[in-house]
Amino acid sequence: MSSHSPHGQSPLRTVQVLGGGNAASSAHVRSLAAGLVARGVRVTVCAPTESDHAYDFTGAGADHVPVPRSSDPASVAALRAACTDADLVHAHGLHASFRAVLALGGRRTPLVVTWHNRAHAEGARAHLLRLLERRVARAAAVVLGTTSDLVDRARRTGARDARLAAVALPGPRRAEEDPERPRAKVRAELGAIGRPLLMAVGSLERPRGYDVLLDAARVWGRLDPVPLVAVAGEGPLRAELQRRIEDEALPVRLLGRRDDVSELLAAADLALLPGAGESRSVLAQEALHARVPLVAALTGGVRELVGDAAELVPHGDADAFADAVVRLLADPERRELLRESGIRQAATWPSEDETVAQVLSVYDELTQPLPMI
Repeated sequence: MSSHSPHGQSPLRTVQVLGGGNAASSAHVRSLAAGLVARGVRVTVCAPTESDHAYDFTGAGADHVPVPRSSDPASVAALRAACTDADLVHAHGLHASFRAVLALGGRRTPLVVTWHNRAHAEGARAHLLRLLERRVARAAAVVLGTTSDLVDRARRTGARDARLAAVALPGPRRAEEDPERPRAKVRAELGAIGRPLLMAVGSLERPRGYDVLLDAARVWGRLDPVPLVAVAGEGPLRAELQRRIEDEALPVRLLGRRDDVSELLAAADLALLPGAGESRSVLAQEALHARVPLVAALTGGVRELVGDAAELVPHGDADAFADAVVRLLADPERRELLRESGIRQAATWPSEDETVAQVLSVYDELTQPLPMI
């Protein structure tokens, strides 16, 4: 595959546009930037300053241009300047894609859009989101969806060309690993000695289903020994959730934002995904890779991602979620079966190399000159 510009003179120059970015899309852009740079592509990442601090796009060999997560004129102007001599712009997520559409205006620069998940809203905002989706889908040369549902949605919304994206789970960043913290030590630090440890990860926001998780935790409080539920993540619901945990004496600990999620997960007996998050949930992927049985609400692309390698329960059904966990804790054979299924399922997912190769083939398609007839 070529990494040359349409004129064949200089390396292809791409601009990756990221909004606030959830964990999945931010990690994907970091992985993509590193892979593209390694193949001779010039990469500029336009993202908020805090995203570069968290994901180190510059460490991957990309240039970073700080662009706030906003559609105000100053942000759009900064993005427009960054895209001035780009051969191609690739935006990730609905809001970043909309900003890219505004910044490109009437330019002929090809726009690729990746939809990592479906934006959720109610009332008037839901109508606005549909308008944004339509504007973005029709402006993009190619829309890549991380699940079949998202590809279908893009087609219904008016996309000229919508395809299923290969999206790998990036490997753990080496600096975050600590080989001196074995499983028993992590469990001791959390207070889960002699009791099951159940792990949930994700921002403390309404769609993540933490209300369902706390309802289910009431049931688990009657078990002996009582499992400990640990939640890694921060967000606007923290005070509300903490109040419920204290008022109802629930066996749940909110750990806040953590940079050792891989170690926490590896120490857990079960991983929990009680609501909707990213369409290709990072937690689900990490759990299967780490051989940790997963209980997940059936939303979005979860079944497409995990196949039969998890206990899937109806979305929003706290009783079903609680029962699935109780059954799994009492059934070591089923847990072992899920571990083995998880390893097989994870082997079917694309690698980082395959992900970069697919994206680069799309770039080549959109930037190579048409052959002379």
